[in-house]
Amino acid sequence: MSDQNQASAPVGAQAIQASLIEELGLTGLPQEKQDELMIKMTEVILKRIFVETMDKLTEADQEAYGKMVETETNPEELEKFLAEKIPGYDEMIKKIVDDFKEEMKKEI
Repeated sequence: MSDQNQASAPVGAQAIQASLIEELGLTGLPQEKQDELMIKMTEVILKRIFVETMDKLTEADQEAYGKMVETETNPEELEKFLAEKIPGYDEMIKKIVDDFKEEMKKEI
């Protein structure tokens, strides 16, 4: 993942990525392969988070979120907005990541 992508990744994304590599037993792979897999897994997780987030936001909140994204609001402000609008937002993210890890463990 490039520095630019990491800078725009949600807070805690690097910790999530590190735990994915460790828990899925990918530490023995060459760094290039780890990076490639991490990009693919992160894309899947982010899509799932986005879908779940949009399902939980009201139509007005979805529009407000869209405007924030269009104006390139910083990731911390986006996270704060979502945490305020979605009860249990942090737990929702954790569950999505944990569910993904379990799916991947079954595939390995």
